[in-house]
Amino acid sequence: MGAEHLGLFDGIFSRGGAGTGSHAWLRAMLDTEAALARALERAGLAPGGAGAAVTDAAATAPFDPGALGRRAALSGNPVPALVAELRKAVPPDAADTVHRGATSQDIIDTAAMLLARAALDRLADDLAAAADGCAVLAAAHRDTMMIGRTLLQPAVPVTFGLVAAGWLTGLDEAADAVARVRAARLAVQFGGAAGTLASLGADGPAVASLLAQELGLALPVLPWHADRSRIIDVAAVCAGAAAALSKIARDVTLYAQSEVGEVRESGGAAAGERRGGSSAMPHKQNPVAAIAILGCTRRVPGLVATLVAAAEQEHQRAAGAWHAEWEPFADLLRVTGSAAAWGAEVTGGLIVDPARMRANLDATGGLPLAERVAGLLVPALGRAQAHDLVARASAHAVAVGVTLRESLLGVPELAGWLDGAGITSAQIDEALDPAGYLGSAGAFTDAALDAHARRQE
Repeated sequence: MGAEHLGLFDGIFSRGGAGTGSHAWLRAMLDTEAALARALERAGLAPGGAGAAVTDAAATAPFDPGALGRRAALSGNPVPALVAELRKAVPPDAADTVHRGATSQDIIDTAAMLLARAALDRLADDLAAAADGCAVLAAAHRDTMMIGRTLLQPAVPVTFGLVAAGWLTGLDEAADAVARVRAARLAVQFGGAAGTLASLGADGPAVASLLAQELGLALPVLPWHADRSRIIDVAAVCAGAAAALSKIARDVTLYAQSEVGEVRESGGAAAGERRGGSSAMPHKQNPVAAIAILGCTRRVPGLVATLVAAAEQEHQRAAGAWHAEWEPFADLLRVTGSAAAWGAEVTGGLIVDPARMRANLDATGGLPLAERVAGLLVPALGRAQAHDLVARASAHAVAVGVTLRESLLGVPELAGWLDGAGITSAQIDEALDPAGYLGSAGAFTDAALDAHARRQE
């Protein structure tokens, strides 16, 4: 089986390399059938050599996903057609071993777990790479001051190190969740027609255990045909990873606006090409990687919602809800993995402009330090009067286009209040120094870096 054909949009949405297309599904289904044959032989339920024969045919026979897909219309899923072709490809004495005891859902659900395992492994690697990039940024810019922004408006000063530390913690926590699901929630599915393995008699549980061993998946307490919590758990960690990645991407797109200019992407385009250009505007340098992350992560909530809706499954096996999972599950793994791959590129190559950050902070005219100035006045004026005085000074500064210092010291009425409170211009200058109003930004950044380092021990 050859590689998947690349589509027009795969450079954006399939960057992570998670195998979730038709060939990957088929490979996982064949791996499951081969493992089942080996498990049956180990349990003494198949002739000697049958496991190897099925495994060899599964690895070498020329199965066509398109042909199997067309035949899926006859049965509602592609497994019966696959089983028929696999039986033709093995020696006659091994044909009865193929698919023995299984139902179609066993093969597709187990294949989904194999796809998830490979995709989560790749996702974990890319989340770790993105987090390492954030750690470098946080350490390098621990004390780089910038304006904090709340509700998209200037707030109090922060540091870019703290911003990157926030990104880092989000990625590390998302990676921890991925690891937990990867370790504990990916389980083999083997229940037969209605979850009883009746066709295998008393040997059913033993075969299930051997199948789990062959595939390196967990052995569930019982078949989970109509219990879709494992699918939901995979979806949830994808959603968590997407949330952490989209936070970074949105921040980057905002900081990279020309009017802000505090960061920019380094590029990463092939030789002779320039990433970030526009088909209509030659001057553009768009933050393509961050935009691509957002293009991927915006699709995640809808995919997760479909999987959650499909989790309501009737009786022992569902009519339609199970079928509704296949493509959204694969798409979710694909776009989340792609977002993480883009994320590693963004954080590993982000160019930060500390001078522009300081310029943007200074351009606020000291207004973000109004809270600190009010605190300086509280002992003399009381909290309410101090707040009112600084609010009036801030409003005047905005109205006439001067700094908060100029308003406080230049308006006679306001200056009189300050004199009466015994507040000097030197004290005002100290209160308006952003370096003195960063709170625990440095300590928080250090804590995030320490936690990240401990995860790598």
